[in-house]
Amino acid sequence: MEIFFPLTILLYMMSTAGYAFYLFWQKEYLHKAGYFLLLTGFICHSVILVFSTTSTGLLPVQNLHEMLSMMAWALSGIFLIIQYKYQLKVLGIFAAPLASLVMVIAAFVPWVMLEDKSTLNNFWLIIHVIPVLLGDAAFALACGSGILYLMQERSIKSKSRGFVFKRLPSLEMLDATGYASLVIGFTLLTIGLISGLVYAKTAWGRFWTWDPKEVWSGITWLIYAVLLHERITVGWRGKRSAILAIIGFMVVLFTFFGVSLLFEGHHGAFLK
Repeated sequence: MEIFFPLTILLYMMSTAGYAFYLFWQKEYLHKAGYFLLLTGFICHSVILVFSTTSTGLLPVQNLHEMLSMMAWALSGIFLIIQYKYQLKVLGIFAAPLASLVMVIAAFVPWVMLEDKSTLNNFWLIIHVIPVLLGDAAFALACGSGILYLMQERSIKSKSRGFVFKRLPSLEMLDATGYASLVIGFTLLTIGLISGLVYAKTAWGRFWTWDPKEVWSGITWLIYAVLLHERITVGWRGKRSAILAIIGFMVVLFTFFGVSLLFEGHHGAFLK
């Protein structure tokens, strides 16, 4: 089973190469190779997580190594779904390298086990963590779509019709895919936060403990709620939506890493 972890990294990295070659040469078989390699890596990754869960009886989120691995798995899974649905092929040049990078970092993070595992043996933890990670992955893809949107918009305004313009899809397609990613991410994050309240009640006796991670998760939710509300009611589309999607994901990264490293709290133990 130990061979599956480096194999997953290798497949993700090979997928990255496939999408990079596709970006330059625009051959359909290169895109299919990148997608197939990422799908195969995702399957291997799923085997790792299932084996870890069944062998320990706990969700593999005991430390930073496992959390990073889960994040890469979530990113790959959400990308495969969005790619299948919206056919934004070039988005793989963002998703595959990011999944590879996260897995490589995870490989070098020490595997430190929690001494107190009582809070991990809870059904609500699964309903809390998995939707949050999947939601964060969707926000990552919304960020990627936003970056590609800004690149394409700049190319169009400059009238250069160069490398970027020829290889990126229309602004409408980029905006639609980014919006779909935001809706998916927001829905999953909402489910994760609601189940997190129940988990907090069962684990610590209160629905809300003012833990720094809880506070910043709430801030993250509000940012995306405002973005989606204004997009629907006021029409925040295009460039403005892309910029806010990028900013929102920066807040997601701070909530995931920065809060745990800078503040003490219940959730900090999972990132040691």
